[in-house]
Amino acid sequence: MNIALLLSGGTGNRVGGDIPKQYREAGGRLLISYCMETLLVHPDIDALQIVAELKWQQDIMKCGERLVVNGAWERKFRGFSLPGTNRQMSIFRGLEAIKRYARDRDLVLIHDAARPLLSARQIAECLKGAAGRDGAMPILPMKDTVYYSKDGQRVERLLERNAVYAGQAPEVFVLGKYYEANRKLLPDKILEINGSTEPAIMAGMDIAMIPGDEGNFKITTKGDLERFCSMVEESGKGGYSKK
Repeated sequence: MNIALLLSGGTGNRVGGDIPKQYREAGGRLLISYCMETLLVHPDIDALQIVAELKWQQDIMKCGERLVVNGAWERKFRGFSLPGTNRQMSIFRGLEAIKRYARDRDLVLIHDAARPLLSARQIAECLKGAAGRDGAMPILPMKDTVYYSKDGQRVERLLERNAVYAGQAPEVFVLGKYYEANRKLLPDKILEINGSTEPAIMAGMDIAMIPGDEGNFKITTKGDLERFCSMVEESGKGGYSKK
């Protein structure tokens, strides 16, 4: 079984305002709904677990029910998990819930609600990349010259651009091994984790690197949100389809 774990517990402060970015409207529907729909309609995704604050769960439920996906919401949605102190603790809480209905050898695909342009192809490639491995993560090569600075004020050295990559979501892991990798970091070390794949690397898991998708950008700033809204408007794909 392949389970999608959708992270939607962030506050999105850099976008501005009181509403987290994933719950802003874009093209007449919630931002989170775009990747939700992609995950729900994908034939290789069997279940969906969502990490979200209690105050937003009803909105997500309504959103899921309005998506026309041949009853996939009712069949695939398994429940909510509450966010943790940081992103990785949110992931761990989601994993705890998933462990109740999934097997250790199943795959968990972790994605951010703030990446609405997730493609069906990227999901398939991530799952394919994890075959026979402990997981897979999409990466993008660095195009610009990369420098290292410890204090952000003075350049200390040049990094080898060909050996540096930018990680993306979604990332896929073998559930049992990844759960144990995170559990061993409790209670304090897990709070220092900044990337989903970091616990897997620390645990010695075999994680494949696969080509990422430059179009699958993360909504981080107000400019990112405006860019996405413009893309939706130009494509005419906004709004919920009528049942």
